[in-house]
Amino acid sequence: MSSMSTILAEPGDALPKTLFGYEVLDYIGQGAGSRIYLVSHADTRQIYALKHVVRSTERDERFVEQLEAEYEVGRLVNHPGLRRSIDVKVNRTLLRKTIDACLIMELVDGTPLEVNPPRNVLDSVDCFIKVAQALLSLHQLGFVHCDLKPNNILRNSLGEVKVIDLGQACKIGTVKKRIQGTPDFISPEQVRCQEVTGKTDVFNFGATLYWCLTGRKLPTLFNIKKGETSFLVDSEIPAPRGLNPAVPETLSNFVMECVKTNAAKRPEMADCARRLEIMEHALRRSANAAAPRALATHGGMVAQAS
Repeated sequence: MSSMSTILAEPGDALPKTLFGYEVLDYIGQGAGSRIYLVSHADTRQIYALKHVVRSTERDERFVEQLEAEYEVGRLVNHPGLRRSIDVKVNRTLLRKTIDACLIMELVDGTPLEVNPPRNVLDSVDCFIKVAQALLSLHQLGFVHCDLKPNNILRNSLGEVKVIDLGQACKIGTVKKRIQGTPDFISPEQVRCQEVTGKTDVFNFGATLYWCLTGRKLPTLFNIKKGETSFLVDSEIPAPRGLNPAVPETLSNFVMECVKTNAAKRPEMADCARRLEIMEHALRRSANAAAPRALATHGGMVAQAS
């Protein structure tokens, strides 16, 4: 049994001094059924992020399960674009009933895209190349993330990207017993509790990129209706270019491929990374070609003015 930790009931409470033997330095934020703290290891003084879950009701047990699942996947990752898990600790009663639990994680410097989205189309493409590479690494380990969304992508001032929150991650081919995912980014197969694959992440990826490019959330099967006979009509979803003329046709078409209702029609994650790299090259070349023209036009205007 782990040493007992201080338990917080409400976000407004004072910081606990310690949790599971770690010194609590600051409050970072909240997750699903959890609170996240900046902590220091008592002996090494190493700094980590600690996700804390308190089991108050039977419903909270799923948050503990997600914490343990996140550890099992996060301890295996080694890609710089994926957050690593360090340790998991659980307090239980003598009858093995969970009291609370914590996940020790790599401390990440960055802001969620939900708070600080990419500045423009080129910035979005650069960001999502890195997201695709991180997810591809996860797929190569045999796992699928299952909950990619703006709040689960952190980005720092250098443009470095970290995909976080592996609490819903599972082995490729898993059939989940209940709907798991975020309504505005969830794939049809997740809503129908069908097998999840790498292409499930491609849908979540496309829905997130859609939001970054348009500022609007994609219609999903969850938000329309969750019945067995419910369906999405791909052609009825507005393409990104129709909502934001700055989005090139090739990029707009790519996003719409990613969010196809039929998973078999979506690209693989490796293809997503490759195609975005080609688009980024074209966008940068176009921007570089436009710069001298803009300078020449500006220079002509100055000459006329003088």
